[in-house]
Amino acid sequence: MKLELTAKQKDAQSEFRAFVNEEIIPYASQCDREEHTPPQLIKKLALRGFLGAAIPEKNGGSGMDAIAYGLLNEEIGRGCSSLRSLLTVHSMVAHVLCKWGSQYQKEHWIPKLASGEAIAAFALSEPNAGSDAKSVETTATPSGNFYILNGKKKWITYGQIADLFLVFTQCEGKSTAFLVEKNRPGLSIKPIVGILGTRASMLAELHLDNCQIPQENLVCRQGFGFSHVASSALDRGRYSVAWGCVGIGQACLEACIQYTSQRQQFGVYLKEHQIIRQMISDAIVNVKAARLLCYQAGYLQEIGDPRSISETSIAKYFASTMAVKVASDAVQIHGGNGCSSDYPVERYFRDAKIMEIIEGSTQIQQITIAESGYQEYGVLPERNVTQQNLVARI
Repeated sequence: MKLELTAKQKDAQSEFRAFVNEEIIPYASQCDREEHTPPQLIKKLALRGFLGAAIPEKNGGSGMDAIAYGLLNEEIGRGCSSLRSLLTVHSMVAHVLCKWGSQYQKEHWIPKLASGEAIAAFALSEPNAGSDAKSVETTATPSGNFYILNGKKKWITYGQIADLFLVFTQCEGKSTAFLVEKNRPGLSIKPIVGILGTRASMLAELHLDNCQIPQENLVCRQGFGFSHVASSALDRGRYSVAWGCVGIGQACLEACIQYTSQRQQFGVYLKEHQIIRQMISDAIVNVKAARLLCYQAGYLQEIGDPRSISETSIAKYFASTMAVKVASDAVQIHGGNGCSSDYPVERYFRDAKIMEIIEGSTQIQQITIAESGYQEYGVLPERNVTQQNLVARI
């Protein structure tokens, strides 16, 4: 099998890379220090059509194929993981509405999400519910033509500036998803600062206090919140994160190539030391391997192969662990400089660790991958309740 990008995909990749080099990389460290993404940078993403990358053209989006969308995530991830995370959560909500939204929701929200007129955020995690997302404590109580939402959501990416939240609740014992606008009475937003990595992703905690939501904001049917809505969104999110991790690895590799070609120790450039060459070669191999896994997942998504779900988990698992290893080696190669914010590798290292946690942690991916492996080879292990909950979450 010959793996080669189409001419259109190559052109798109060049466009993405030029945009990142010019508009993102020069400001990424400042955004990280200030824990803030400038509105004008988000506007530039929108004007390029990047916020509507995964939205069909008929709905006002760019209609990128899965591979082109992956390449976009890699390049933005190479420049700034925080900004890439905006693309991730925004696209997750857009994907849900395209697939599960009502006609009204599609007509009202998708064009706004495609143009960047509205920013969307994904509100699943809670103070007491992370990997075991079926145990969310936020409730939705029917009341006439409305639902009354109560609870808290935490670690909501770009929650400080989002116009629309996709909120997951328990409604009469069934998992249910709702659209919640930022100006709804009863919704308050508290910024989260001091996070380890992706510091410019403007995290927030949402407080829902008798927040009244109209019936028309119900997404899909009651009871389908996790099994359909969340699972399809998380699959899209894992794909985006996997490619973003390739971007982190590529950024580390490029930084190390440049640094070892300029820095001298013991009378020679670092690149002449055998142990440094070993670390660089490991980085090259691992980045390329992760990229190939992402290509495979994207190809299967594009042709509608159901194996894309498990292959996406594999790509996310390998790429995220790869990013941590490559970023750690990059810091080591830079020595004391690698611990300074004067060099971007320390930011890459912090951001990489976040990638092992979001959209399903490394351990969750291992459970899911093993489950798929047993099924593929016709052997089904005994599954306890915890495993069932975790797999259902993914």
